[in-house]
Amino acid sequence: MTDTALVTGASGFVGSAVARVLVARGLKVKVLMRPTASRANIDGLDVEPVIGDMRDADSMALAMDGARYLFHVAADYRLWARDPNEIERNNLEGARATMQAALKSGVERVVYTSSVAALKPGNGEAVDETSRHSPQSVIGAYKRSKLVAEREVERMIRHEKLPAVIVAPSTPIGPRDIKPTPTGRVIVEAATGKMPAFVDTGLNLVHVDDVAEGHLLALDKGKIGENYILGGEDVTLETMLADIAAMAGRRAPKVKLPRGPLFALAYGGEAVARVTGKEPFITVDALRMSRYRMFFSSAKAKAQLGYRARPYREGLSDALGWFGSNGYLS
Repeated sequence: MTDTALVTGASGFVGSAVARVLVARGLKVKVLMRPTASRANIDGLDVEPVIGDMRDADSMALAMDGARYLFHVAADYRLWARDPNEIERNNLEGARATMQAALKSGVERVVYTSSVAALKPGNGEAVDETSRHSPQSVIGAYKRSKLVAEREVERMIRHEKLPAVIVAPSTPIGPRDIKPTPTGRVIVEAATGKMPAFVDTGLNLVHVDDVAEGHLLALDKGKIGENYILGGEDVTLETMLADIAAMAGRRAPKVKLPRGPLFALAYGGEAVARVTGKEPFITVDALRMSRYRMFFSSAKAKAQLGYRARPYREGLSDALGWFGSNGYLS
């Protein structure tokens, strides 16, 4: 009998990549989807869609029926919302309801997708899983939401014997970024010549398919209760934009902007967004976060799981190829 895995968030960027590696492994894969979710990322994939909502314990219990493994990848991944508390509620309630359903259904093993957003960046150096934020030190609704959700999962591992391994992807890039994610938006804007300048910041970029393979390694080799960063390469924003420009046949931006004057632009953009409902390209929280270089070490995942990540430029190339063939760059 083929083992069954349930994946939440499989219509999205990371979730669809996880579903793909599980299908390739030969598992029967069920994918939890909201009624309104696009199925473009799972078209042609041998999976069983199940309609439900990660925040609803009853629908999660039904979705988990017969599943041996759970991959909880779904998240409200927005850096801005009219009501920032909505992001925190969605991710915390989603994690809580999903993990409670996993306990009730007797799932053998859970891989919970957190994020390096729940970790405290250093002063330019790469930090590891021990660099922990507090709810007071974290910046922005999304990062706070991932932090409180991760803490709830940790509590359930300790006190309710939840059989979960936690993984923390850094910043994934690559194909099937359908929404696109905030980083995907930067790639599209840069490739179409709409980012003539930049601020001095940095991030850790990883191919989305390597993140997905890391989830499978966490299932096979991860220790219950442990957290593993699934990252790639530390890159400055200046380098990233120059690489995108080279791949897109454009001139790399040379203007480095001070953050201070941009806050007025961000506040103005958010005021407009509250009327239109469309997420602004630059937000106040993103500017605050840009003071830090989001550099992270995957040494623990490499040593304990055998995790490996390809050069980040391959992720950029795959992302640009996918965006181009799907009409995002026209």
